Amino acid sequence: MFVGGGIGLGLCFIALLVVGTYSAAAGISGASGAVGLAKGAVPARYQPLVEKWGTLCPAINPALLAAQLYQESGWNPRAQSHAAAQGIAQFIPGTWASHGIDGDKDGDRDVWDPADAIPSAASYDCELAGYVKKVPGDPTDNMLAAYNAGAYRVIQSGGVPSISETQNYVKIIRSLEKSFAKPVGRVQPSQQAAGAIYFAQKKLGTPYLWGGNGTADQGGRFDCSGLTQAAYRTVDIELPRVANDQYNAGPHPSRDELLPGDLVFFSDDLNNSRAIRHVGLYVGGGYMINAPYTGSVIRFDKIDTPDYFGATRVTKDGAAALPTALPES
Repeated sequence: MFVGGGIGLGLCFIALLVVGTYSAAAGISGASGAVGLAKGAVPARYQPLVEKWGTLCPAINPALLAAQLYQESGWNPRAQSHAAAQGIAQFIPGTWASHGIDGDKDGDRDVWDPADAIPSAASYDCELAGYVKKVPGDPTDNMLAAYNAGAYRVIQSGGVPSISETQNYVKIIRSLEKSFAKPVGRVQPSQQAAGAIYFAQKKLGTPYLWGGNGTADQGGRFDCSGLTQAAYRTVDIELPRVANDQYNAGPHPSRDELLPGDLVFFSDDLNNSRAIRHVGLYVGGGYMINAPYTGSVIRFDKIDTPDYFGATRVTKDGAAALPTALPES
């Protein structure tokens, strides 16, 4: 599947790539903006709904709506929580009864049908935004705070209330929004990438182990996402364990904007980030360090293969915003 680059490329190769690429990036400025959805971030079956309903009112956008849906259910239309929240948008029955809409105009309001639930989530957001539209501050932050704590508390507080749960919810969704948005301009360089690369390069030559986390009882071996998780853990960033969840840990630079430390992903379905099956750590020059498959070792490989999906520039806030547990089917 991957073409081995050879361990003999060595640490000098890494050092030159890192220095050269970061020197080229020194003048980069600009930030991500939510003007569209990042490639494949939303499963193809739901993307038209998110794009359509994510523009229902000025307080939301497709990336923000995607962030809410992912945080609620991980795109699982049959998700059900212990608190009886249901469907892809995790409406509780009482809220659905008063705020669910017939999004697909088929004559019913079905909380389990994304064609109703996604429009209802957008409609509910916009309804909340209307309640708090005169409150000072960022309209989207106020809407999200109203979603979490209720519109009355936002109005009473004159903005996002000083409730830690509410403030954390607003931060989580705004951080995830950047992971689902198609970047505007160049993505800011990572401050932690060099440390992650330093860890990964020390593991070159280590045998692959499916499910490997690098623990002593596993002989210090890794699989692909175990390696990237461990690498970023050394710089105080906790990534999810699974490759397709790691894709949502930050904004998504284009192929020609890659920098060392970016995570690079591979999939048989180039339209759905949930189908991602492999991840590596980009080091520059078209190469990554990765743990490829059983029988191989951690090594350099080229990233330009037909199954190349895209990349993520990991941020601390982006990783921290990812859900640690999702409701069950």
